[in-house]
Amino acid sequence: MRFLRGALAASLGAAMAVTGFAQSKDPLIIASQGSYFVGGESKAVAGGDITINQMYVQYQTPAGTAQHVPVVMVHGCCLSSKTWETTPDGRMGWSEYFVRKNRSVYLADQVSRARSGFDPSTINAVKAGTVPPSQLPNVLSASHQVAWSVFRFGPSFNKPFPDGQFPIEAVDELYKQMIPDLNSLLPMPNPTWKNMAALAVKLNGAVLVGHSESGFFPEQAALMDPSGVRGIVSIEMPCVTNLTEPQLTTLAKIPTLVMFGDHLGDVQGGPASWTTSFDGCQKFVQQLKDKGGDAEMMHLPKLGIHGNSHMLMQDRNNLQLADLILKWIDDHVEGKKEAGRK
Repeated sequence: MRFLRGALAASLGAAMAVTGFAQSKDPLIIASQGSYFVGGESKAVAGGDITINQMYVQYQTPAGTAQHVPVVMVHGCCLSSKTWETTPDGRMGWSEYFVRKNRSVYLADQVSRARSGFDPSTINAVKAGTVPPSQLPNVLSASHQVAWSVFRFGPSFNKPFPDGQFPIEAVDELYKQMIPDLNSLLPMPNPTWKNMAALAVKLNGAVLVGHSESGFFPEQAALMDPSGVRGIVSIEMPCVTNLTEPQLTTLAKIPTLVMFGDHLGDVQGGPASWTTSFDGCQKFVQQLKDKGGDAEMMHLPKLGIHGNSHMLMQDRNNLQLADLILKWIDDHVEGKKEAGRK
């Protein structure tokens, strides 16, 4: 399979280079870019105080975005905000594309992941002998084989779907993006939920986008503080279907899009059951509708779009899918904002 990937990469390399150039040949003009942390609290440890549970955010703001709601993108399990940047085969990712579509984009690293860091106190206490080794946290690191099945690249490891949209010749580049996480150190509720809600308030309103592990994070953030959440885009995740009536009433006030790709039941093994997740999210969407909410399940095969993997923001048709989301935002978030001004 590695030989096959190498051959495919060689044969497609020139075409991908041309495509990447074609996607980004126009200058990317931004008004500002930068980074900061949201949230966090002090914790006393041996030797002083440390800050934990803060969330790293990087952003780009194009010129002339006053008419658009900012978009916050949060990654899934065993990944970082790299998810939304350049695709594994070198094409434009959603973060740049949304900026080129005049949207301010904010990429967050989940607490306990990448630049957001983690709380090291338990690990240090074990090393110091003040707590037993049994309290060492589990470090989650997904294998290539688990990723292949969970991300639905093919029916079995190294056997891709014939119509698969993921650039399988570059799968090794995706494997490099997969990093260990220390979620087992996180308190509950997850600090990322609170930080996402706080970021939305800081931005004077935002569309929150979650994927996979973070797919339901926008809803959880809105349940903590809905005041800054203008819209929710939840991509391929398990949905919570046992919410209380007051919780559903809160979420029904926020336009919500749920998106799923293809081959949901065509991969055996692995820790995810995408048909179960899809069915649960269908139920959740209907619950919001029953409360009078503006909620939509966007199942790509029903739109005639086939072959998309779990990593649809990196699939070959990723910009086509981005356009679907942008149009939904225009119609269901921006449109409602404009209607409210009249």
